Amino acid sequence: MGAYGRQTLRDLFDDSPTPHIAHPPQTHHRHFYVATDGSYRRNGGGLGAVIETRDGTRVARVSVSDVAPDNNVAEYRALHLGLDVLAARAPADIRVGVLVDHDDLAATVNGEVLAAGDPEWRPVDTCCVPPGSEHHWRGIRARIAGFGSLRAARIDGRENPAHPLANTPHEYDHVNRRKERCIIPNVPYTSDCISVQQTSPSESLHDQQRQRGQRRQRRTQTESAASTRTATDRRSYNTDSNDSDDDIPPPSRFDGCGYASD
Repeated sequence: MGAYGRQTLRDLFDDSPTPHIAHPPQTHHRHFYVATDGSYRRNGGGLGAVIETRDGTRVARVSVSDVAPDNNVAEYRALHLGLDVLAARAPADIRVGVLVDHDDLAATVNGEVLAAGDPEWRPVDTCCVPPGSEHHWRGIRARIAGFGSLRAARIDGRENPAHPLANTPHEYDHVNRRKERCIIPNVPYTSDCISVQQTSPSESLHDQQRQRGQRRQRRTQTESAASTRTATDRRSYNTDSNDSDDDIPPPSRFDGCGYASD
């Protein structure tokens, strides 16, 4: 849950305007919220991102130094960074709420969302993107298309939790060294079902592959031992034909091996 006294990103999102898009009740049912901010300074700025689940559970904080040509480019870079981090740690079919303190960026993102879902809506013209942000805008568009749904809200810069991460990255470098938290649901995603795990996707996949290999190895060893016992039992059965139990067939190779005999 969200920390006591700290406003969650969901609350900020629900109380903020979403340019071009109305705020219907289903807006509240986002799986993740991403707040980003970019800082431009002559002596160097930074990029910040905060990711939370809908119940306020913090998934990630990122703070990196960056030298951008102006504040507009810094804002685009920060959003690109935040969406990339979320895409690496969450399923693709999630509903995402984006929080930025840049009016034009929020409007541009929502315009792209509307253009993707409505052929009559005019797509965002590349010339509207600040010079120097073209490549980052392409990356942002790819992330928008990759998620289940996304919309952006414009928040006050004084309430943006990513603001200090972007403005003083040297003071928040420790957040980048924290153990990664990954959101991987065990069941199909719903608005009320979010499962938090402490492993990254690559670690989870590696562990699954290793466990499958170990299970195959144990199965092979068990079947080999069972086959050896079966062959021994058959030899004993053939050489001891006068025994009173000679009408009992050899034991099944599945006996005691933990397998179903279907």
